[in-house]
Amino acid sequence: MRRTARLLTGGVLAAVAAAGPAAPAHATGTGTAGLEVRPVGVVPGERVTVRTAACGPAGAAAGDAGAVGAGRFTLAPGTRRGGASGEFRVPPSAQPGTYEIVADCAAGGRRLTGDLVVTLASARQPVAPRGIVKTGVGGALGPDPVQTAAGVAALAVAAAGGTWLLHRRARGDGI
Repeated sequence: MRRTARLLTGGVLAAVAAAGPAAPAHATGTGTAGLEVRPVGVVPGERVTVRTAACGPAGAAAGDAGAVGAGRFTLAPGTRRGGASGEFRVPPSAQPGTYEIVADCAAGGRRLTGDLVVTLASARQPVAPRGIVKTGVGGALGPDPVQTAAGVAALAVAAAGGTWLLHRRARGDGI
């Protein structure tokens, strides 16, 4: 029984390997098959560059970033890498998520797609926390230096008084 199962499993694996990888449903990603979206991960407000060589060396394309709220943009033929490129700005109101960017070649009507990932924080530029946190508990260092100095003085007086009382008790003078 085990031998039959091994033979069947081996036969299925051999047939899948001989068939080869499946063809993509649409052109996506980098290279000549689709749109190159750089950077892939952006924060709202950043500029995005879109390039493609799939429309030919002198081909232009009409881009659409409406999914992210940026609207339409043009990919014009350029001298770099023999393809077309264009830019758009991700609106500050964009929500985190993955958005499809689309371009239609002017000649031939070929439709190209690429993915853009919008995040809240960029890995390239870490955001440092600023300001105070209003928790209702208070803190030693607040926005008012007079209150901070008064608090430090009160702690110093309490520490000195406690030390004097402990010293007096140790000598046997009583309280």
